[in-house]
Amino acid sequence: MAPLNLRAGGFVIDIALSFLVAWLFTSPDLPKNWSLVVWAAMTVVTVGVFGFTPGQFAVGIRVAPLGGRRLVGPWSVPRTLLTFLVVPAVWLDDDGRGLHDRACRTVVVRTR
Repeated sequence: MAPLNLRAGGFVIDIALSFLVAWLFTSPDLPKNWSLVVWAAMTVVTVGVFGFTPGQFAVGIRVAPLGGRRLVGPWSVPRTLLTFLVVPAVWLDDDGRGLHDRACRTVVVRTR
């Protein structure tokens, strides 16, 4: 199981990357809510296809599906929506899984 500090570090990297990508399209103005759109799209696609976001990859963690599935796939959509709400992601059970992971049958694990 990946500790909360690694998850938070990956999330901060993803937010910063999303801001920078959105800023490329809105410059010289700040991206405002466009960075959230970039973050959501990036998270849904990369977790669904690869099992990790760029920030998660950078800190050495990934999202692993439970129940014999190979990919997170379409479960990345509700997982991202619940992560956006923040509370499900920080409300951890005894196993260290957030509500968003339990709802989507995933677990965040260390890769290195």
